[in-house]
Amino acid sequence: MINRAEEILKHTFGYTEFRGLQREVIENTLDGADSLVLMPTGGGKSLCYQIPGLVRDGMAIVVSPLIALMQDQVSALQQLGLRAAFLNSTLSREEHSQVMRAIYDGELDMLYIAPERLLQESTLERLRSVDVSLIAIDEAHCVSQWGHDFRSDYLGLHVLQHAFPNVPRIALTATADERTREEIKMRLALFKPSVFVSSFDRPNIAYTVKEKGDPKAQLLSFLQDHKNEAGIVYCMSRNRVDGIAAWLQQRGVTALPYHAGLSTQERAEHQRRFLREDAVVMVATIAFGMGIDKPDVRFVAHLDLPKSMEAYYQETGRAGRDGRPSAAWMVYGLQDVMRIIKMVQDSSAADQHKKIERSKIESLLGWCESTTCRRRALLRYFGEEFEGACGNCDVCLNPPKTWNATEDAQKLLSNIYRTGQRFGSGHVIDVLRGKDTAKINQFGHQKLSTYGLGAHHSDKQWRSIIRQLIVQGYLVVNDEQYGAIQLTERARGLLKGEISLFLREDTVGAKPARQKRPALKVDAADEELWEALKALRKSLADDLGVPPFHIFHDATLMEMVQYRPQSNSELLSVNGVGQVKLEKFGEEFLSVLDEYR
Repeated sequence: MINRAEEILKHTFGYTEFRGLQREVIENTLDGADSLVLMPTGGGKSLCYQIPGLVRDGMAIVVSPLIALMQDQVSALQQLGLRAAFLNSTLSREEHSQVMRAIYDGELDMLYIAPERLLQESTLERLRSVDVSLIAIDEAHCVSQWGHDFRSDYLGLHVLQHAFPNVPRIALTATADERTREEIKMRLALFKPSVFVSSFDRPNIAYTVKEKGDPKAQLLSFLQDHKNEAGIVYCMSRNRVDGIAAWLQQRGVTALPYHAGLSTQERAEHQRRFLREDAVVMVATIAFGMGIDKPDVRFVAHLDLPKSMEAYYQETGRAGRDGRPSAAWMVYGLQDVMRIIKMVQDSSAADQHKKIERSKIESLLGWCESTTCRRRALLRYFGEEFEGACGNCDVCLNPPKTWNATEDAQKLLSNIYRTGQRFGSGHVIDVLRGKDTAKINQFGHQKLSTYGLGAHHSDKQWRSIIRQLIVQGYLVVNDEQYGAIQLTERARGLLKGEISLFLREDTVGAKPARQKRPALKVDAADEELWEALKALRKSLADDLGVPPFHIFHDATLMEMVQYRPQSNSELLSVNGVGQVKLEKFGEEFLSVLDEYR
């Protein structure tokens, strides 16, 4: 039968040979055995069940969690001349009847169906009466309550073992750690399944993680390198999705929002545009993306921290399915850490589940703060060793600076202890920096020996230290005490000087190094550009109702004339241009400069 499979691969799907573990998986299914298949997004999972479904007698049943995914895959199969259909809530009564007749008459090669529809007793009874070649359970990680995308409807799929005896089942997912793999096998009642684990490595994806400064400005700077490319920007909340999408639209980016709060029609239209048009940026919650078969997604950006390494890997895997160079870019900060920890603590899950979720968060944060190759650390998390450095992540390309933070960490820990371990990061930092606030005076913390000991660092730098100490297990956030930061047992050794601590140097908002420049004056040849820049400044100031120098000082405009910046990063090196003003005015000023280049 493998010869028939190779023939279908070549003539139906147009490929000359199998990739990776496809042949082994297909042979196992053709032999009638169960399988658990882990392949990265873009690794060719669908062929692992589509081809044996065509070779074996009968109709293949594919369990899929998303309507859009079913419709997309069925449409693609129909374009290949295959007899495929789906059963879901979008069908009219007449369309549903047509599909059912096609099933009874043996006119379908493949049927896609949602788990809740499949588990209806009437559906199961009807499907038992036809020949079924195999059952594929796609996105199988949805069955795991420890996973990142649990779907309760998947828990009932164990009945398929009894409903369709002797029919091979194949569970497929792009990511699952060892605990999740065992839960998939158990909850789906797979019978002695062969487990096929492909490499998790996506060498075409360049990983970049930055500390969160001004996330909008950081995102816009990132997008400057991805003009006219399709991509996904993930945000945690619906309101944030709407806000970022509108903000990008105002800056000329074709950006569309996607979240569960939109109407079904809006979501369908936005997804249609994303799939069919070029250079559409989808700003979305995690409700978007599962199974999206768009090969030319060039980037996936995260403005908020995902909940786990599994979620991050799954979401970033939607970039570069065609194997071409793509980017996974993310910004994160201390507020992200606290928000996710609070979500876990406030959930109704059992304590053991919360403990595991907390562990997953800490693993992701540890990866974010990594000072070694990101790809190697990512693959190690999934049990795969990678030797050397990838040369295609921010750590490899621009190794982070580290510094001996032992003394400063001791000051911080001592300060937290002396203030009673009752306060959040803001107050702790205020005491360290010697600020005069009502809360400090209320509690008399200006009298502490640690008051003012941290004045040499900014608020931003202390937040970075706190974040890294949380990640490394020296501090914890107690949500039952309103986010109070507290010491762990591990902090004892650091306080006693038994441990030396080196931390990653915080680079939030870091600007290109500026050389001292001589005083500038406008030459006659530059007079026209000088007047154009001043006219733009005046126009912007009038629109905002502020004096022109609130936009930029004359000295800043003079530097623009002298050095003629041509990109955001070059404009940012001009004295007087910060992240906020770059975001507000950079595009207009670069446009004028381009006219007079």
